[in-house]
Amino acid sequence: MPDVLIELFSEEIPARMQAGAADALKRLVTDGLVEAGLHYAHAGAFATPRRLALAIEGLSDHSPTLREERKGPKVGAPQPAIDGFLRSTGLTLEALETREDKKGAFYIALIERPGRPAADILAEVLERSIRSFPWPKSMRWGAGSLRWVRPLHSILCILSSDAGAEVVPLEVDGIKSGDTTRGHRFMAPDAFSVTGFDDYAAKLKKSFVILDPTARADAILSEAQAQAFALGLELVEDKGLLAEVAGLVEWPVVLVGEIGSDFMDLPPEVLQTSMKEHQRFFSLRDPKTGQIVRFVTVANRQTIDSGATILAGNQKVLAARLSDAKFFWENDLHLIEQRGLEGMAEGLANVTFHNKLGSQKDRISRIEALAREIAPMIGADPEQTALAARIAKADLQSAMVGEFPELQGTMGVYYARAAGLPEDVALACKAHYQPLGPSDSVPTDPVSVAVALADKIDTLTGFWAIDEKPTGSKDPYALRRAALGVIRLVLGSGVQSNLLVSFAGALNRQPPRSDMVRRLEKNRRKIEHLNGLLGNSDWKGSLITGTREGAMISVAELKTDNVAIQAELASYELKLQNAQIDLLTFLHDRLKTHLRDQGIRHDVIDACLAMPNNDDLTLLVKRAEALAAFLKTDDGENLIQGFKRANNILTQAEEKDGVEYSFGADPKFAETNSERALFTALDTAAAAITPAMAQEDFVTVMRAMATLRAPIDNFFTDVQVNTDTEILRRNRLNLLHRIRSICLGVADLTRLEG
Repeated sequence: MPDVLIELFSEEIPARMQAGAADALKRLVTDGLVEAGLHYAHAGAFATPRRLALAIEGLSDHSPTLREERKGPKVGAPQPAIDGFLRSTGLTLEALETREDKKGAFYIALIERPGRPAADILAEVLERSIRSFPWPKSMRWGAGSLRWVRPLHSILCILSSDAGAEVVPLEVDGIKSGDTTRGHRFMAPDAFSVTGFDDYAAKLKKSFVILDPTARADAILSEAQAQAFALGLELVEDKGLLAEVAGLVEWPVVLVGEIGSDFMDLPPEVLQTSMKEHQRFFSLRDPKTGQIVRFVTVANRQTIDSGATILAGNQKVLAARLSDAKFFWENDLHLIEQRGLEGMAEGLANVTFHNKLGSQKDRISRIEALAREIAPMIGADPEQTALAARIAKADLQSAMVGEFPELQGTMGVYYARAAGLPEDVALACKAHYQPLGPSDSVPTDPVSVAVALADKIDTLTGFWAIDEKPTGSKDPYALRRAALGVIRLVLGSGVQSNLLVSFAGALNRQPPRSDMVRRLEKNRRKIEHLNGLLGNSDWKGSLITGTREGAMISVAELKTDNVAIQAELASYELKLQNAQIDLLTFLHDRLKTHLRDQGIRHDVIDACLAMPNNDDLTLLVKRAEALAAFLKTDDGENLIQGFKRANNILTQAEEKDGVEYSFGADPKFAETNSERALFTALDTAAAAITPAMAQEDFVTVMRAMATLRAPIDNFFTDVQVNTDTEILRRNRLNLLHRIRSICLGVADLTRLEG
């Protein structure tokens, strides 16, 4: 069975497209071969800046012969029907068979499609793949019609076996396939032929090309770490940058350069970001000071001066880039010195957050008010929290963040420190954006937690207020991430609060409602002013109304307008009440996913969500964790079965009798020791559970629940509930109600599966 080697050699492929292009080549070719009836053992795709390569092992040498039996029209059918069948099969009438069934005689076509050589199929599949290749962006060049990401120079396509290698002949827009390729653009530009993948990879390496992108990335990382270690420094690792740089070079040469002393006073994040974004440099950090002191660049060739000329050029360009960053830094510090950080934030009044939710300045005011309310729950100082909320987004107006948006929050910390603000206020500038995702850290400082919660709750309530919710897979405002952020912040800080109250306050501050309230107040002031003028006997007229009659008409119009606004406001407030519940449901859905990832069953979460105060997430999770741990024990599983048995018997009896057995269980009617023991156990458990529930000590609650397992088991073993004696039956059903009441007071156990 032969092996296949394909290489598409072109001008430089953008690094961001290489991995996807390699996968696409593999998919298009292998799918095409399989559809044509060929099979293969393994396939691997590779990419460098100038080539896409595909190696296929163990390809079958022929497609199988296919035999098909196709039923045609009846014998004696109209001639056009018979002619159409002959055309579709490619046979003559004499080649058809006739067979009879219970409906009569039919023509049968026996069609045989002989297998085809793998080379013929491969040529067709590869040409089709090249012409339909799914580049994100492509171009045409010269007079041809072919579109490729960059001009395509050559096609290598060979089948190799023990008998040798053969070129698979094909031609695409004048480019004929062959068995030759080229090495490094500068260090080995001459063409050479290959006989298979092993020969291809080995000759490429001799020609200064590392074919595997993972191997290039590993080589860059290990060499950069080694050079950093030799200098007593540490590499600031960046997986995204590493993958990108590995896609820019075919033969990576790691060089370490120096950063000018004029730039050492810049924050390390500024140095790192500027070098990464503008130059694709890695940063080397002094582990003692945390300062970025050198950079790593990756050249695409070896030079006789060991990269000295390359480094000199890079350092010259870097100095110009860092000079810009230094100007931004100094300009921002000067602005803060003149106006303060709150003064810098004033410019956010001209920055729209959302056309229905006002400016960033409006949003900051809402966040400040909400953060003040949240602060006492977390143990944060309300004034410090309010200050942090006012300046947390001020750096959005800075020149540095304007140049490097990814530094928002980070620069806020430095600017707050430069302004002499308290450290917890400064840290909130960055921490209030966190967590940015499931793996991001959660802030722990109380001021940061309060502002972060206020920020995310304002985001959620704002978009709920204007009915811009996530739908299906679409979430343009990252509201699912914001909801998960609220959950992780609440659980991380252990704060116990009623989210519905916070949602109500935040929703009431959103522009749709606050604008109505503002209009009402404005009209009220106008009415008071006009009524005051009308009550003044010396009043002769008004610049606004012109006459007393005009003033009276204006008052009437304003009152009518207020009635309309109040009706609109009442309708909207009803909508906001529904939005609170809907938003809490959305948060609960996110919480289910979060807890399932931590190993808590969905039915356990549902059982706890059905309880009161389910908008207190900390209380909810404590209950769920305790119940989940309880259910992992034998006592827990058996008690649930006992509860379900008691609940089923009781429910059926209540439906049959049309009454509720909810009180009156009396131990004096107990006939057996098991019955009397259950009365005692329920009294003891209730005495322990009631205070533990009040203290939200769910571990103690579950421990008390566990003591019921044996008495309930013994009761059902020894006692017949639906006895013929009505007094005993009623007493036992009321006893079952006590079991149900105690168990359902902990969680809605009816929602548990199994």
